[in-house]
Amino acid sequence: MTYSKTVVLPVTPDEAFALITEPERLRRWMTVTAYVDLRAGGDYRWTVSPGHRAGGTVREVEPGRRVVLGWGWVGDATPDVDGSTVILTVEPDDNGSRVTLVHEGLTPEEEAGHAEGWAHFLERLEAAGATGDAGQDPWHWAPKDLTPVVAAEAALAAIQPVLRAITDADAERRTPCPELPVGLLVDHLETSMAGLGAMAGATVERTEGSAEHRVSTVAAQTITAWHAIDPDGTVEGPVGEMPASVAAALLSAEILLHGWDLAEAMGLTVRVSDEVVGYIRGLSEPILPTARGRSFADEVPAAADAPPLDRFAAFAGRPKPVPVAG
Repeated sequence: MTYSKTVVLPVTPDEAFALITEPERLRRWMTVTAYVDLRAGGDYRWTVSPGHRAGGTVREVEPGRRVVLGWGWVGDATPDVDGSTVILTVEPDDNGSRVTLVHEGLTPEEEAGHAEGWAHFLERLEAAGATGDAGQDPWHWAPKDLTPVVAAEAALAAIQPVLRAITDADAERRTPCPELPVGLLVDHLETSMAGLGAMAGATVERTEGSAEHRVSTVAAQTITAWHAIDPDGTVEGPVGEMPASVAAALLSAEILLHGWDLAEAMGLTVRVSDEVVGYIRGLSEPILPTARGRSFADEVPAAADAPPLDRFAAFAGRPKPVPVAG
């Protein structure tokens, strides 16, 4: 069976094509992470929502006009990777551009599920075309079947709006980490993600650009590598072999806590579900106290009515409030 839908965007065809092919743009309406090798025979990998990864082969590309993807899901969902075909076509329109999505090669059951998904994401594409960013996706809020790696994906999705708000002018704003103002803390988070990726055997490549693009690009490579690690095994840490479960717990905590640090500095709030915070804190509680005096300070008091993320930050030694101005 085939699903088809057209939306009109108030942008030029080139801008519309960028929205459907460039990772930094895809993250504003459809994905948590995205990698695209945009050439015939290249591949792509998208974390569409925490715990749901799509991928396949780029079959055809007409720059600015058309891209054909072999579409499928990594894991148990169907179709499998490259098991169906998605065709995205961009055409000029009096109001900007028309984007038509055709999804071929689906069973009736697959078509029903994908119709719901594409309707959701194409509505968000319209919003991104109109405003530049569709905002936080409610489908990222409380993933089912949390694992340490899925929790890291959910944490990354939660902090991306904060990262997008950071500009070069914010570099000297103070954060709850006294020695790390915003600019250095973004550098630290990027470096930390690369180090955790190396533990999982990845050679992580960094990129230039905005804080969100830099952190998301490195985190995507690291999280992809951790999907392949046996949680009951071991990995090589900075001072020798360590349980993979410990390092995986650090991955989600590092993203979430430093996202909170940056939000405090920017006068923003990390919007994340209590379920995700509780899961990540549960992973961290046996580990974090052993690093007090080094990576973490002593626990500080939290207000009785503080939300779970603020209480987790207090457990990790983060004081509140923090002045917004640097």
